[in-house]
Amino acid sequence: MNRNKCASMKKHSIVQAVAILKQGGIIAYPTEAVFGLGCDPYNEKAVLRLLALKKRAVEKGLILIAATFAQVQPLTQKIDPERLKEILQHHAMPTTWVFPASKNTPLWLCGKHKTIALRLTTHPLAQELCRTFNRAIVSTSANIEGQAPARNQLEVLQQFPKGIDLIVDGATGGCKNPSAIRDAVTGKIIRQG
Repeated sequence: MNRNKCASMKKHSIVQAVAILKQGGIIAYPTEAVFGLGCDPYNEKAVLRLLALKKRAVEKGLILIAATFAQVQPLTQKIDPERLKEILQHHAMPTTWVFPASKNTPLWLCGKHKTIALRLTTHPLAQELCRTFNRAIVSTSANIEGQAPARNQLEVLQQFPKGIDLIVDGATGGCKNPSAIRDAVTGKIIRQG
């Protein structure tokens, strides 16, 4: 298959995925290390359906990915400008930042926390999803709670033979571990990557 046809197929898949997100559907897509499950974070029904599919308690909260900070800024409280500058710099490894949540952040995203977990994705396909959707998307690992995260499309299908509306064609970014998680206010490492 030539390169132009392959690029066209990926673009077609992204357009389909965004249409599904807008309709309240659930997609699986590659991220830096594993496949993620995603939906529109502002659609409570979609988020609750995703959590039920994954068998994850809403109290745990969720991570969102975005192509730009502007896509997630309304969900965060302001932090020290120097800390924000450091967060926005490119990091060698993918990093999820835990921000104090703004009063506009839906409870189904925060769970029992007063914070929101956000990652500016470095995966080109995930970035394109967020750009085309024009907002952040939910990004939780594609696995049933307690099982290993899916690293390819076949593993997604094995864990979720039903319930996912589209699996976006593509490969993960090759990272061995999920992203590091750090506190946006203090910089403290919450989970090693």
